[in-house]
Amino acid sequence: MDEHDVALQQKLIARGNIPRHIAIIMDGNGRWAGQRGLSRIEGHRAARDVVRDTVRACGELGIEVLTLYAFSGENWGRPWGEVLGLMRLLRACLAEEVPELDRNNVRLRTIGHTHRLPRPCQKVLFQAMEHTSKNTGLILNLALSYGGRAEIVDAARQIAKDVERGFLQSDAVDETSFAQYLYTSDLPDPDLVIRTSGEMRISNFLLWQIAYAELHVTPVFWPEFNRRHLYEAIRSYQGRERRFGKTSTQVRTLPQVFLSK
Repeated sequence: MDEHDVALQQKLIARGNIPRHIAIIMDGNGRWAGQRGLSRIEGHRAARDVVRDTVRACGELGIEVLTLYAFSGENWGRPWGEVLGLMRLLRACLAEEVPELDRNNVRLRTIGHTHRLPRPCQKVLFQAMEHTSKNTGLILNLALSYGGRAEIVDAARQIAKDVERGFLQSDAVDETSFAQYLYTSDLPDPDLVIRTSGEMRISNFLLWQIAYAELHVTPVFWPEFNRRHLYEAIRSYQGRERRFGKTSTQVRTLPQVFLSK
């Protein structure tokens, strides 16, 4: 990190209002590779250093949770050669990045239908989560084989089972109780969602949790994303007024605890 990056980081910290939870839709690997005459898997491979530095930057800023949309449920429909290449890359990255995560006190966790991952990937993933489970810094939350609609369906299905078994009254189901059945029940909702590559859509990502998140879209492809782009997204977030359905006057006069409900 050069002197300019240090200065930008210090300015962000001094301004306060750092988001607790940042979620990133990492998009554009394939197009970045295509523009350079490279294979799509080479584009995914080029993004590895970007993930590493983004994790470092978030940890340095004191962000509590970073959720990365690494592989969607729909991505299983991509050409099988690309999927296999992604699974091999995922396995290698998980195995090799644990020392880095440990040094930076990062705790790894995951959301999604990880049972669909190849067994070698599952094994390395759970080993990495176990190895970092006692770390107390940034939570790195990987969305793997994940879909927002599937998560909501899974929650609804589990609620139906609990009602059927008499563990829960149907009248007791509200937004608060429903959220407790989501994969992220023990995490704060994202404050800031960043999408790279300029695409203007959510792509089935954390549909429930980002209801009031601030959105930041950058045209930069993910392999070119760096901490200055991250800092710019956070600086934009810091300048916004989060109203949560209230008026500007209410935001200025009500305690923040009421605005987040």
